[in-house]
Amino acid sequence: MKCYVYRSRRRADAYLYLPRQDDFSEVPDALMRLFGAADFALEFELTPERRLAQADAVQVLGNLRGQGFHLQMPPANERPL
Repeated sequence: MKCYVYRSRRRADAYLYLPRQDDFSEVPDALMRLFGAADFALEFELTPERRLAQADAVQVLGNLRGQGFHLQMPPANERPL
């Protein structure tokens, strides 16, 4: 599946994966308000075997097929400073 990734201008390290370029129609309005303006980051072919840095490819594929998007938030800090 072709996958399009957008970076949030408002939240550092937050990314939105979409199955169609520039088609945010499946993303709830409330989520888009929190995510803020989106900058196109990259496009790639997503397969279940593909290794992703911060997400599980099978879960991302499932979200893209089931809800039309996948939101990747920054990992939570395990130890506060």
